[in-house]
Amino acid sequence: MNVVFVGAGPGDPEMLTLRGKREIESADVILYAGSLIHNDILKYARDDAILIDSYGKSREEISAIFERFVTEGKKVVRLHSGDLSFYSAIQEQMEFLASKNIEFELVPGVSSFSAASASLKREFTSPGIAQTLIITKPFGKTGKPAGEGIKELSKHGATMVIFLGVHLIDDVVSELRVGYPLTTPVAVVHKASWGEEKIIRGTLGDITDKVRTAGIKSQSVIIVGDVLEKSGFSRLYSGDEP
Repeated sequence: MNVVFVGAGPGDPEMLTLRGKREIESADVILYAGSLIHNDILKYARDDAILIDSYGKSREEISAIFERFVTEGKKVVRLHSGDLSFYSAIQEQMEFLASKNIEFELVPGVSSFSAASASLKREFTSPGIAQTLIITKPFGKTGKPAGEGIKELSKHGATMVIFLGVHLIDDVVSELRVGYPLTTPVAVVHKASWGEEKIIRGTLGDITDKVRTAGIKSQSVIIVGDVLEKSGFSRLYSGDEP
């Protein structure tokens, strides 16, 4: 395979998948997303592998790197943090490769919201409380599809996981308050699974001040919902007849 996109997980090298580790070990070139990738993950690379930090590089520059090394017969591994299935910005990269008839493959990874669930020791769905999980982010340059704003989504009352929004915590909380009560539990998990991980707990009434006091402005997921404090009872293993 010429190019392999690998979800590198939330940060902790031990949360990298076995398949992901094998792909890194066999790569000639590794294109990785700057400080979002733990340095210890890059240690799996061969001594002669070429490591390229993609931070600050344009889409055109990244495309040129793919084309150059594939033309030279090298295997390129493109490392993205978390999982590839959302907010990884790989769709345009894949379309470029397809336009050049360059073969590629995807290896999924563990998302930071899964790592946050583990750190919080909470399941994000719970019978009788919330059986729906909404994953979203604030909208910026890409625009907002109709009905997908945080304000609109908050009216569902489901558990919500918000990526790429902690630097906009005032705006995010303001929109969440449209649908959730002020007493709704909120957790902000910064750098889930990293050694520097921080967890801030609060409610929609006080989480803004707590986040500001902690000085957290990036690499965080915001989790909102009653599942953070309440628990339901699953009948999955109850032994009752369905």
